Amino acid sequence: MGELVYLGMSGGVDSALSAALLLEAGYNVKAIYMRNWSKDLPGFKCPWADDLADAERVCVTLGIDLDVWDCEAEYKATVVDYLLDAYEHGRTPNPDVMCNQTVKFGTFAERAFAEGANFVATGHYAQNVPGTKKLLRAADAHKDQTYFLWRVPGHLFERTLFPIGHIATKAEVRSMCAERGLGIETKPDSDGICFIGPVGLRTFLLDTFQKKQGDVIEWETGKILGTHDGAFLFTVGQRKGLNIGGGPARYVVATDTLKNVVYVTCDLNCPALWTRRMELSDMHWISGEPAADGRYVIRTRHTGALVPVTFTLTDNQCGFAEFDQPVKTVAPGQSAVLYDGQEVVGGGIIEADKSILERFM
Repeated sequence: MGELVYLGMSGGVDSALSAALLLEAGYNVKAIYMRNWSKDLPGFKCPWADDLADAERVCVTLGIDLDVWDCEAEYKATVVDYLLDAYEHGRTPNPDVMCNQTVKFGTFAERAFAEGANFVATGHYAQNVPGTKKLLRAADAHKDQTYFLWRVPGHLFERTLFPIGHIATKAEVRSMCAERGLGIETKPDSDGICFIGPVGLRTFLLDTFQKKQGDVIEWETGKILGTHDGAFLFTVGQRKGLNIGGGPARYVVATDTLKNVVYVTCDLNCPALWTRRMELSDMHWISGEPAADGRYVIRTRHTGALVPVTFTLTDNQCGFAEFDQPVKTVAPGQSAVLYDGQEVVGGGIIEADKSILERFM
């Protein structure tokens, strides 16, 4: 029997094919379903039980064991509470980044290795070189998920397998599932924040925070254009949901959750919507060592363009990315990930441009 691999099995297409490919490669596979969230929301029944049923069917087909691990406490504390705290303070977080760090490559990996696993595996679209700390972009550029993995400690990639990272397209993944009779190939991709579902972020936030009426102010003039139900509901670049009547489309350029104010503009060339310099904090380096100053490419959203930057480190966990040309301002709290060619170097959290609000102080 081959080396023991604990596979994170979600009940989706990607982890199903990962299980089959690991078996074909001669590994001894044990599947783990991580129950991260089971709470129903108004108008949304959490699909965890359906996902588990799908995972069970795939495991029966492949003849492998499936265990269910309760990770809800860790998920609530490090992902859900993180998201809520970020929005309450006017930041726009990446919950999937935290989930990978604290649950999938935290609780799951730690327990798997403690139980004797030689490797852990997931259905992420990513590539690596087992035995090294390298994390590489997936073959499928559109599905590449390395943007969400930048906070995972590099030493874990030494003992991680990404069975589908080399496959060129999601269509090919689905076809390979069908060829193996896994019965999962038509299941839709999960979309958005998994524990919020179709109810939407606004509804989820208002289920936690109370409405708090405040002003919508025009950035250029300081004129009050209308009111909102809470500055925590808005993010930089947002256009919909402002509810300030007719006229031209307006875009959020900044929020001030302390004063409960949302600043907007109708000018797409507004300086507050563009930047040449991005401040990064809470940086993490895959190798464990800070990156050298120099030229890299950066990604500021999943599947977003890889944009050339000059990176300057100010200390081990902070730095600046200078763009060759102006780029759209990114909401504070989002992740920015640095790449050197195909390799993920590390990343950081985007800080707010304080100069945008200084004019109103």
